[in-house]
Amino acid sequence: MISPNDFKTGLTIEYEGSIYTVVDFQHVKPGKGAAFVRTKLKNVETGAIMEKTFNPKEKVGKAHIERTEMQFLYASDEDYIFMDTQTYEQLTLSKDYLGDATKYLIENMNITVLIYKDKPIGVDLPNFVILEVRETEPGIKGDTASGGSKPATMQTGLIVNVPFFVNEGDKLKIDTRTGAYIERA
Repeated sequence: MISPNDFKTGLTIEYEGSIYTVVDFQHVKPGKGAAFVRTKLKNVETGAIMEKTFNPKEKVGKAHIERTEMQFLYASDEDYIFMDTQTYEQLTLSKDYLGDATKYLIENMNITVLIYKDKPIGVDLPNFVILEVRETEPGIKGDTASGGSKPATMQTGLIVNVPFFVNEGDKLKIDTRTGAYIERA
């Protein structure tokens, strides 16, 4: 058990039967009254963010999350197959379970699978991935880098707004946190 005074960004805790990661925290000591800790918590399983105020005297459980590096092998219908890079054991996760992460997965990509009590609870993607443009309107001579944007469908089905000069077959660096185009790769 730990005190909210010991919170730091990235800490994983057990609270009200769920597992949360501390996204943000602030120790507040008002002029009158007792001090408190204002936090922003992200539910590891659902991705929902909630704000919670803790009394510094409260105790919460620290969740021990095992982070296992795995390689994405392939997708089969609604299932995604991963392989542990150390033991070579395979793990199957459903499309529903992975959610939006499926839009960034390409074969042979390494990701981190979060495991709590021998059960996978989530995945951590790299912050940036390189994806190839499969479909977009062709660029027109004279289009500039700052002249607007157009939609482009990537190899995984992700649709990203890109500058006019991007063409089919280009490889782009995409931010997995926001789904935004960063630059050509």
